[in-house]
Amino acid sequence: MTAVKVFIFPNFDKAHSEEVTLKACSILDGLGCEIMLPTPLSLPQIPPGVKLICPERGASECDVMISVGGDGTILKCARLASKYGKKLLGINCGRLGFMATLERDELSKLSKLISGDYGVDERMMLKIEVRRENGYRAEYTALNEAVISSGYVSGIRDFTVLADGFTVSSLRADGLIFSTPTGASAYSLSAGGPLIEPSLDCIEFTQICPHSLFARTMLFSPLKKIEVRFEADTECEVSLVADGQEPVRLSARDKVIISRSDIRLSLIDIGGDGYFRAVNRKLMQPAKQTGE
Repeated sequence: MTAVKVFIFPNFDKAHSEEVTLKACSILDGLGCEIMLPTPLSLPQIPPGVKLICPERGASECDVMISVGGDGTILKCARLASKYGKKLLGINCGRLGFMATLERDELSKLSKLISGDYGVDERMMLKIEVRRENGYRAEYTALNEAVISSGYVSGIRDFTVLADGFTVSSLRADGLIFSTPTGASAYSLSAGGPLIEPSLDCIEFTQICPHSLFARTMLFSPLKKIEVRFEADTECEVSLVADGQEPVRLSARDKVIISRSDIRLSLIDIGGDGYFRAVNRKLMQPAKQTGE
């Protein structure tokens, strides 16, 4: 039987992540897995038999990727895993870890990676294009969301949102969020958007601090091409941020095109019903404690 190749991507800025990474390596080694860790790596001692490899190569050669950290770490891994069509498992060492299906005290369940006793959620992703007046184009992929806003500079902006060339909204707001159903539980939820079951395909549009009494979240068909135009000046710049990556500064003549990506993320769910379990355990917990 061929050994399962596992690429573990840890975020050592998170508490307990070093301990969890070493324990996961030990468990997987005992299961006969071939284990890879990214280089450079700040571990005091590399476990025996573990191969250090650059993240791009690790993602391309592995059978399964494991993220050790929080939701931000999963988002970083998602870009690599989806690019190479690899399955991703999240182990939570952060505060919320909404997309992770394993907590750090559940590492014994890693044996299910070998037995195949787990589910896989196919998650929709966004394709975000920036088109500049001079013909320059750039493309980004996001599992959660694309945010267009004034960033750290306070200032309300005028936006126009079009779907397949037809104007659907002209508005004033601090910014706009376009999210996948996966991202509906992130920034969009904080801005007043609804939860959306991740098995659905749609594009969610939520306004950030709109200057309106009647602003509501809007859902678009995944087949739509959404275009965003805006007015900008030197006093208040506008930026695009996809899944927390580096901001891309935009000018008034730039267009942002948002659509469903052709690639998807295969997210491993070891426990079953991971999404609803996460909603109940992590998002509803403060309400439950208040009512007790």
